[in-house]
Amino acid sequence: MLISGSEARELEPDISPEIVMALHSPETGIIDSHALMASFERDIIESENGELVYSTSVTRIDPYAPSNLALGVPNVDAQHDGWVVQIVTRKADEMSSDEGDALLARTLINSSGLSSNLILNSLVPHDARIPMYYARGSYAAYNGPGVGRVSRLLYPCPNIGKVDGHAIQSLGTHLTLDLLGNVKFGPDIQWISPAPVLACGREENQYLNEDIFSYDEKNIDFWKQHLAADDTQLVAMYEAVKTYLPGVEATKFRPDYVGIRPKLVPAWGGFQDFVFRRDRSSDFLGAIKKGGGEDGVMISLMGIESPGLTASLAIADDVVYMLAAS
Repeated sequence: MLISGSEARELEPDISPEIVMALHSPETGIIDSHALMASFERDIIESENGELVYSTSVTRIDPYAPSNLALGVPNVDAQHDGWVVQIVTRKADEMSSDEGDALLARTLINSSGLSSNLILNSLVPHDARIPMYYARGSYAAYNGPGVGRVSRLLYPCPNIGKVDGHAIQSLGTHLTLDLLGNVKFGPDIQWISPAPVLACGREENQYLNEDIFSYDEKNIDFWKQHLAADDTQLVAMYEAVKTYLPGVEATKFRPDYVGIRPKLVPAWGGFQDFVFRRDRSSDFLGAIKKGGGEDGVMISLMGIESPGLTASLAIADDVVYMLAAS
């Protein structure tokens, strides 16, 4: 509900007197992400034929169709369209070799986060490849004045003017509370790429060049080098926070943790919602397989950033619906 600034300060006395309006969401809250993931893990392990395989990477995916043999010739192949998934499991023992394997899947869910586009890009024509844009988000822990009476999550309104060309891509440096009541601020937004940023000759394109990343599999894990929390963003975070919580002190901010958001559009690209894409193995077999049966479905989940974890059960319902409608 829309409330006045004075009504907002009755609820949260620490917020700035310059705030004239606010949106109040009484049902907004937080979840225990670790407990949620542990619950998912337990559900899979306890389900019929459910299995979790850790430290395992997908190295290749190929569409599969049964062999077309002459009449009367026995066919020992699988009788359904699907996907051949090649994997490598990394051994904890450095003296042991990594273990490779291959699976034949009738249905494939591509929910690989920051690498989800690479699965499709290995199958589609070069001019149909899907770029991925990577946004680093830092969080800062805070223990100081100016927040002593805060009891709710606080989100600043985004500045969508020329001052901040990527404002629509981020929720802003907001205040969140963990399960112990500790205050954190974040995330901010920094666009990163596996290659040097190039000048593009247009003001909106100052953040990234859309041609320099996302396709090269050699750089698939480049973002891991950006996961270390540091103090480089603390001053900017303080400046952002004090616009709505003027009592905070810059010296009380400290680096906490970092995450990477998978973006399907660049900083100047506007709003892009989650993408759920459905393909069939027969789509990629060309003359080998005309048309397609009911099997060989792949659903790719792309651009799943916040609130992807909170919405994970609803996303799963959508996936089930898409499979049922295939």
